[in-house]
Amino acid sequence: MSAEVISLGCRMNLAEGERIRALLGDESDTVVINSCAVTAEAARQTRQAIRRARRARPDARLLVTGCAAEIDRSDIGAMSEVDGIVANAAKLDPRAWNAPSARTIPVPRHTRAFLAVQNGCDHACTFCVIPQGRGASRSIPVPQVLHELERELASGAGEVVLTGVDLTSWGNDLAGHPRLGDLVTAILSTFPSLPRLRLSSLDGIEIDPLLEDLLVSEPRIMPHIHLSLQHGDDLILKRMKRRHSRSDAVSLVERLKRRRPEIAIGADLIAGFPTENEAHHAANLSIVRELGVVHGHVFPYSPRPGTPAARMPQVARAAVKARAGELRAAVADVRREWLDRQIGRPLLVLAEADGTGYAENFARARLPAGTPRGAIVPITPTSIEEGLLA
Repeated sequence: MSAEVISLGCRMNLAEGERIRALLGDESDTVVINSCAVTAEAARQTRQAIRRARRARPDARLLVTGCAAEIDRSDIGAMSEVDGIVANAAKLDPRAWNAPSARTIPVPRHTRAFLAVQNGCDHACTFCVIPQGRGASRSIPVPQVLHELERELASGAGEVVLTGVDLTSWGNDLAGHPRLGDLVTAILSTFPSLPRLRLSSLDGIEIDPLLEDLLVSEPRIMPHIHLSLQHGDDLILKRMKRRHSRSDAVSLVERLKRRRPEIAIGADLIAGFPTENEAHHAANLSIVRELGVVHGHVFPYSPRPGTPAARMPQVARAAVKARAGELRAAVADVRREWLDRQIGRPLLVLAEADGTGYAENFARARLPAGTPRGAIVPITPTSIEEGLLA
């Protein structure tokens, strides 16, 4: 049987998983669990995926890599289903998989290509274990980014998404300390035919002036940003050791929307952080509407071993779950109103293989039957069906 890679968690993992699959080739009877450990639930899902994969492929070699393989190495290594662990830092090294070092990694054809330009994190948010799993921040130099992007475009990608663990820290470790805006400028000038460029999660306080200007003035950059916001209350943000305030986030979004009103806002939000009371939670709920968060990733807080937040006074699990539900409902309300406003508006949708696609603002739309994958299709939606514009 051929190799299989099961990736959990973030877009970085998905992009890396595809490269691991290419490194393994077609002859390897191997299953790789590319794991996630960002929350306790993610770690549980990793263990569940390991057991499920072993049942499905009892005779395959089963290897685990990713963040959980670093953070929970002893527990995962002790699982009877696991044959070996590959260090997260080594998972794109052909030698880790006994693959020929000279093998050229083919680029799978995708409608949207995820291009990892940064890895690791130098910050110390009190809730986060990712620096333990990913290490210090490392940036891919501009020439390498341009080379990989050229390969993606040659394979037919209609949209490129720049990803990273802490994307807006790109360049801090490079000579001259360039900023993410410099990288985006290099991409746009080198590839004038690039139809669509999208950025994954951004730390708003690190958005440099050039990048901010590009976000509102460059039509090839999609009008959609996803903020690593985490909370709407200043005291909780301070206890999280975040570097922005609520007013910083509000001011950024106001500036962006003033110059590009159609820009859609996404955000990560944590419910039930230690010491969070009802007033803090109310501030978290209210920032959803104040920013107009229409693409929300809501995480119920879960303590991670070795983090400062795990030693803080915890919120009862029932309250954490209930507050996460209220946050999701708040996002759903704002999103529903936003989708209603898309009715009758011309949109350009990049077609996926399943008959749907994403508009410039990341609204998902149903497309006419037979629309070829990768086509950029103009639509004017007239209704909303099952959460999709149609």
